[in-house]
Amino acid sequence: MPNSLIVSSSPAALRLKWDVFLSFRGEDTRHGFTENLYESLSKEDIRVFLDNSGMAPGDEIDPTLMEAIEDSALSIIILSPRYANSHWCLEEVARICELRRLILPVFYQVDPSHIRRQKGPLEQDFMDHMERFGEEKVGKWREAMKKVGGISGFFVSDDDR
Repeated sequence: MPNSLIVSSSPAALRLKWDVFLSFRGEDTRHGFTENLYESLSKEDIRVFLDNSGMAPGDEIDPTLMEAIEDSALSIIILSPRYANSHWCLEEVARICELRRLILPVFYQVDPSHIRRQKGPLEQDFMDHMERFGEEKVGKWREAMKKVGGISGFFVSDDDR
């Protein structure tokens, strides 16, 4: 069998690098909610990708984030008032939806209906993105937000922080 292909079926060979990918808007939740969530999950030996802990010095941001999303079993998307202000966040959520893996949304001081319909604090952000990125890309982001906003998730208000 010198030319045969050897395929390992061990669980380690099939295991993804990350259990959880955290998608969040840094200025809204990094110092507080997201760090606390990361620490709590990590204490339970859950392998969590957090942009500044899962990246090596010198890594390019976009490719590293997309690889981490693809190499994660599930994503926790922390949807906050300024989440849609970031085209990076919208790229993340679109890729997460494309992969069709488990998504756990956290509605952090936002109404899920605003996420689904891109209204309220998200409305102006999407109008601004339309001018900058165009109909096709923004349409992809809108579909992803509609999908995530329609998933039963967790709610965090000012009182819960």
